[in-house]
Amino acid sequence: MSDDQRLFVPGADTFEVPLGFEGDGFRLEPLGEAHNARDLAAWSGSIAHVRATPGFQGRGWPPVEGMTADANLADLARHAQDFAARKGFTYSVLEGDEVIGCLYIYPGKEAPGRVGVSSWVRADRAPLDKVLYEAVTRWLREVWPFDAEFVDYAAR
Repeated sequence: MSDDQRLFVPGADTFEVPLGFEGDGFRLEPLGEAHNARDLAAWSGSIAHVRATPGFQGRGWPPVEGMTADANLADLARHAQDFAARKGFTYSVLEGDEVIGCLYIYPGKEAPGRVGVSSWVRADRAPLDKVLYEAVTRWLREVWPFDAEFVDYAAR
């Protein structure tokens, strides 16, 4: 394990990264290639909504022109590789087996030593956005080894 990974996840040698979480009206599981069609449908049907979500404004994602299924699959494969290597953690937000959003936990891009967290839900699940934010904030504080003052997660 690299020093960067140790710095990103304090206690990385002993901390077991959660493989799921049950929230009120949703559950999380690691994003993987099996989610491709459902993930692509989820975000591509809500591009304007996702781009207006706190934490995504001005980022240029998702692309307004969409993405091919193959390009989305490559993106999901990268996220799964990051998860396995403990470089970052991306979870599908599910209701049953339906993908309704996504959660990203990565090292801060512009601030070393910080944790960047972002999440989105489909436009038709917009009321769940604040529920997800509050549950994930609590989960990060209670389960993950991150110091809350170093976590950047745009408030809802």
